[in-house]
Amino acid sequence: MRKSEVTRRHLPTSPFKAPVTPPLKRFVAGNRVTHDVYGLGRVTAVEDGIAVLVDFGGLQVRVTSPYAKLTVL
Repeated sequence: MRKSEVTRRHLPTSPFKAPVTPPLKRFVAGNRVTHDVYGLGRVTAVEDGIAVLVDFGGLQVRVTSPYAKLTVL
């Protein structure tokens, strides 16, 4: 195991903030979404935790997890 792979526990007395994990994004077929590159769209299919298929008005794009540029409206 390399040193970079080790996760260290956060001590409550530490002056540094604990690392925060972002909440998981959940999508449902029919959700209106916006994408930083493609714009407005609608979710047409969901592969749980893997990807979502989004229709951006004639262009269908498969967006994979962690959905950094995709936001539910």
